[in-house]
Amino acid sequence: MLPVLAQTEGLGRAALDGAFGIYAVGLLPGLLGGGTLSDRWGRRPLLLGGAAVAGLGNLVLLCWHDETGIFVGRLIVGAGVGVAMSAGTAWSADIGGGSGSVLAGVSLSAGFGCGPVISALLAQFTAAPIHVPFIVTATVSALAVIFGVLLTRTPVARPLPAPADDSSDSRDGRGVVAALTAALPLAMWVFACATAATVTMVERMQYRFSGPLLPGVAAAVTLTSGVLVQMAARRWEWGAWAGSAGALAAATGFGVVAASGDRPSLAVFLTVALILGIAYGLCLRQGLFDVETLSPPDRRGTLTGIFWAVTYLGFGLPVLLVTIEPVVGNTAPMLVLAAAAAAVAVLRAVHLRRWA
Repeated sequence: MLPVLAQTEGLGRAALDGAFGIYAVGLLPGLLGGGTLSDRWGRRPLLLGGAAVAGLGNLVLLCWHDETGIFVGRLIVGAGVGVAMSAGTAWSADIGGGSGSVLAGVSLSAGFGCGPVISALLAQFTAAPIHVPFIVTATVSALAVIFGVLLTRTPVARPLPAPADDSSDSRDGRGVVAALTAALPLAMWVFACATAATVTMVERMQYRFSGPLLPGVAAAVTLTSGVLVQMAARRWEWGAWAGSAGALAAATGFGVVAASGDRPSLAVFLTVALILGIAYGLCLRQGLFDVETLSPPDRRGTLTGIFWAVTYLGFGLPVLLVTIEPVVGNTAPMLVLAAAAAAVAVLRAVHLRRWA
């Protein structure tokens, strides 16, 4: 919807990228606070409360369309989503273990993939391209919260175990340090890959296409490939090596973006979306799995929030690229990202082989 709002409200490129990135400004404290509070107050109230706040942000976007309103609405949505994501992922892991955390990542990816496509279609083919998508989104958000209240039960309260000693890991290789060391290098590439495909490459395609459908297609290809690769990794039990494969796919995708220049072809655009979608899915899956399997149960919400917070730093990538482009161009930053992702893939592979 941001390209539609940019066209109707006359937003410039910097404002458009800022509106995209401010989502992360609200998201980061929501992720960190939501995860920590859910460890103490329970997953259910934080999840439902965060979802309600996100719905309120969509109402703001429905009613307030100038630059200020867009920034305020996106900020509120980010804060609500952050709380809901960290509490909800930890809750899913509490219930289903490693498969629960992976399922949370698949569900989130499916939502990210469907949302832009449906919004694009509503914006393109309805008489009120700004209002109808936000009406639908706000309604679905409200229904989700209502069903969540009615269908979930509050578990019997029980005292939390004594906090684990964070200074060192347990002898079996589990603990706060082990979880963060394994998961955070992958977290860096999750939404950096997604935004490179759905924002950076879309902007480079403006010489040929405009309107809401192109961002919708980019999101659909990126997130669909991300969901499918997560399901494949679960079905065939790819194990911890999926993390190295995800980082390597990120390096490959960034390298293709660097080589594509200012006017990529449609085939390159779709190829980048596919490769970076695979990278997104594998890094997300394995990062969540590492957090679930390595973190102490009484710290799971906090560490899940930290993982999500680092993933969402990737939403700032388009703003960073726009800011530094006049100085360094648009090729060098992508090469640096490719080299860094390749280094993560190699270091993780060495670590896994050492402990095999």
